[in-house]
Amino acid sequence: MKFTTPAGQNPIDQMKVVGKPHDRIDGKFKTTGTAPYAYERHDVVANPAYGYIVHAAIAKGRISGMHLAEAKAAPGVLTIVTAAEAGKLTKGDFNTAMLLGGPEIQHYHQAIAIVVAETFEQARAAAGLVRVDYTRDKGRFDLTDALKTAPLHGKGKGEKGQEKGSGEDRVGTFESAFAGASVKLDAHYTTPDHSHAMMEPHASLARWDGDKLTVWTSNQMINWGKGDVAKTLGIPKDNVRLISPYVGGGFGGKLFVRTDAIMAALGARAAGRPVKVALARPMMFNNTTHRPATTQRIRIGTDRSGKITAIAHESGSGDLPGGGPETAVSQTKLLYAGANRLTSMRLAVLDLPEGNAMRAPGEAPGLMALEIAMDEMAEKLGMDPIAFRALNDTQVDPEKPERRFSQRQLIKCMQVGAEQFGWSKRTAKPAQVRDGHWLVGMGMAAGFRNNMTMKSAARVGIDRKGMITVTTDMTDIGTGTYTILAQTAAEMMGVDLDRVRVDLGDSDSPVSAGSGGQWGANNSTAGVYAACVKLREQIAQKLGFNSADVEFADGKVRSGNRSISLSEAVGDAGLSAEDAIEYGDLGKQYQQSTFAGHFVEVGVHAYTGEVRIRRMLAVCAAGRILNPKSARSQVIGAMTMGAGAALMEELVVDKRFGFFVNHDLANYEVPVHADIPHQDVIFLDEVDPTSSPMKAKGVGELGLCGVGAAIANAAYNATGIRIRDYPVTLDKMLDRLPPVA
Repeated sequence: MKFTTPAGQNPIDQMKVVGKPHDRIDGKFKTTGTAPYAYERHDVVANPAYGYIVHAAIAKGRISGMHLAEAKAAPGVLTIVTAAEAGKLTKGDFNTAMLLGGPEIQHYHQAIAIVVAETFEQARAAAGLVRVDYTRDKGRFDLTDALKTAPLHGKGKGEKGQEKGSGEDRVGTFESAFAGASVKLDAHYTTPDHSHAMMEPHASLARWDGDKLTVWTSNQMINWGKGDVAKTLGIPKDNVRLISPYVGGGFGGKLFVRTDAIMAALGARAAGRPVKVALARPMMFNNTTHRPATTQRIRIGTDRSGKITAIAHESGSGDLPGGGPETAVSQTKLLYAGANRLTSMRLAVLDLPEGNAMRAPGEAPGLMALEIAMDEMAEKLGMDPIAFRALNDTQVDPEKPERRFSQRQLIKCMQVGAEQFGWSKRTAKPAQVRDGHWLVGMGMAAGFRNNMTMKSAARVGIDRKGMITVTTDMTDIGTGTYTILAQTAAEMMGVDLDRVRVDLGDSDSPVSAGSGGQWGANNSTAGVYAACVKLREQIAQKLGFNSADVEFADGKVRSGNRSISLSEAVGDAGLSAEDAIEYGDLGKQYQQSTFAGHFVEVGVHAYTGEVRIRRMLAVCAAGRILNPKSARSQVIGAMTMGAGAALMEELVVDKRFGFFVNHDLANYEVPVHADIPHQDVIFLDEVDPTSSPMKAKGVGELGLCGVGAAIANAAYNATGIRIRDYPVTLDKMLDRLPPVA
């Protein structure tokens, strides 16, 4: 199905099933322990062996010798695979570093061997007997130092979009406009490295059948993964099958194939039997990907009324050779008006573990800086932070004014949030409100995340009993995909939700958009919509009905005064249809984005500087909300992640040896229930006909974008202490706290 013009009225608009707060159809399996996660697949292979990965103990250099004899002689050991035994391997399209290192080492905890044994305990014990000699090279581990000589990333765009070759994107003349501005801000902000810290570790079970490989794994993007497994191992893509029906959290860390899948495949081939591998938690932080640290400079100039006349956002981050930058300036291109604009990114080469996508890459750390800067400007101007943002709202792309936003309700998000949160009770002057030993403050920030459209396919079938089956390689990473796909099919085919079965996460199925970038829900449901349209047409043609006026409702097909049940309509053989949603250039004609207003109240202890969140509110405008219950869960989860980033999360870099020191959940702190006492979510009534026939957009990452700054702004309102270097921790406040009365 080609989607080239804005959606008109269609069966989804009935909203008998879609748009209702249904319980997750996979919830009973997760809560009873019967959901089949990768490492726990006891039903698919007999007598699996266990693999344990040996990781590099240096960050940069070479292996000069490996001593394996003692490990090979250990009880239960079947085989050990190193780069020498693995044969020629290549790097996948989506990987920055080799997933099996040796002799060259590219980063700390890079996999260098797998020990395969009869039991997990035997494999782990033998792995501890492997002795490795290294030649250590000098590495680059200090972002601040590396950025001093780092080049600008990209070619950049100038007036009318022509390439400038400078790595800067410009509109107008920023420097002169900033110099002449009545009110100015020039400030630097930093965000540290972050870890995904998902509940389920990276895990895979691999089996070879001749030259055919099946990997039960935990992966967000099945088709990408299938291609990278094939490329890495040097085998045809058709010989690889990935299966990932349940994923215990990913946040971008499982967008791409990681070490567990490749090492399980290599171990299984060498051992001649299936092998399962899970990364130990302390290995995940340095072996897999993370959100890179950023250093950001923001300059804003306004006239005396508060209108922005000049805005610049420059960001620097680092990655391994061949990697990319954290795109922290992306939202600044679109969020606020301003005739004179400058954005740029510098990319430093670092020898730390690979930096890559983590929930809301770009906007999440970018808004942590930008939305503090907006508050600082509002204070300089003597304006309310919401009024300042509203004054600089825009209904067009500031860099391409001919391109309008398809929907943009940012002002309404802020207004509704202000009313619901009691913003009018906020005291603009900081450090004025006390509750016992606590200094109390409110903060807010705008939320922004783009909507991305991607081709997505599905197959929908009806059997002789009238049961509908949806099949696609789409994944459910805890987001509620099973349920919204079932809702879509139920709405389109006119049946109850319990008459729909959904099969996900198998690379033998039609290729979907996959899960990531908050693009999954809109695109994958649109793919199911397309398949249902095709199936409806097949049924109508078989019955001799006019497909233009046929109605599917109550498990029946109706046209005029004729009515027949779905089971009768398809017959004993059943019917199925496969199709994909494919997009035209509506995404180029219109800027498709999602918006939010985030509000937070915090208490800061007057003696210790401890920051405690008291309540949070997110008001979101994100197209049609397909399932308000699971969408709310997505947003409160994202808000919680934003709280972690604001107050506690920080991967600490050992700049001598090049690794993240706090590489476990004992020392890498994430929020717990007691940290988040009260959260509310409001969805504005919105549909976006330019996004897809579903008229939906994404929401999971929008719930994160802006939260960190709202918390930092609330802490400032409580104390008068402006912290521009995340996380906002008590050590940065202690010597500056207001006097205790």
